[in-house]
Amino acid sequence: MGESTSVTNGFSQSRMDQKINVYIWDMDETLILLKSLLNGTYAEAFNGLKNIQEGVEIGKMWEKHILALCDDHFFYEQIENYNKPSLDALSQYDDGRNLSDYDFNQDGFGPPYDDSNNRKLAYRHRFIAHRYKQGLHSFLNQEMIKDLDELYDMTDKYTDRWLSSARIFLEECSAGHKKTSLVAADGINESSASKYQHINLLVTSGSLIPSLVKCLLFRLNSMITDENVYSSWEVGKLHCFQQIKVRFNHPNVRFCVIGDGWEECEAAQAMRWPLVKIDMRPGGSHRFPGLTFRTLGFYFSVVYGSSDAEDEE
Repeated sequence: MGESTSVTNGFSQSRMDQKINVYIWDMDETLILLKSLLNGTYAEAFNGLKNIQEGVEIGKMWEKHILALCDDHFFYEQIENYNKPSLDALSQYDDGRNLSDYDFNQDGFGPPYDDSNNRKLAYRHRFIAHRYKQGLHSFLNQEMIKDLDELYDMTDKYTDRWLSSARIFLEECSAGHKKTSLVAADGINESSASKYQHINLLVTSGSLIPSLVKCLLFRLNSMITDENVYSSWEVGKLHCFQQIKVRFNHPNVRFCVIGDGWEECEAAQAMRWPLVKIDMRPGGSHRFPGLTFRTLGFYFSVVYGSSDAEDEE
């Protein structure tokens, strides 16, 4: 993907005079809590102040909804063995066919892994991207939406506002969010002169379709667009980071990785990008609530030597 299309897509060249901060987020135990609820490690960190079993039951409810949405609305039973790093990974096979009357259950999708099936998988990816953009309200009934809202609120209360605090942080990064992958910084109008653009990307070790479903269920889809969700399940995080570097290759672009796992630590080190390591234990600043733009600005300044990095707030 060339520099002129990936970085300047939808923007005049003059806007490229701005600095662009690309935040590369992990998902589990960073933007959301799920695995640590299911295995009890989140509650254990509170030394008896949290009911471990309550967290496990909350995690099981989320797991049930994730699997149901994957299978019922996102073709997961058909494509789980065809995981790709992103929804546009097979875009070259998509001929743009109108899918309004396309029968995904009768098109013969499956082995062998040839051009014909790549095209059928690309159709599914396009449909999934469209559904992701529309959001849960476009295909779930009000009763189910109500149940999900109640589960979200229950989880947020149990985790001392981890979910809502992470969303608020992403909203601040995504202020002025448009359909394009580049967004204006901190709510400044796109027509106004602004110093920074902020872009949120997700690089998760989970497979692609469940990760997109998690974004929808945990209300992240308005801040992280479908083209900015990457799965490192097959290729590893370093490969995804390298692809992101190519996509946003411009002198004014700076990168920062935020996550809790060893793989993003090693990949960030290999790329020489700053890493903010999330720690779910109570009392720390690298968690939600607690993480701030000032903290991220410090990490930017250490790696990139920018004296104005801490002015982003």
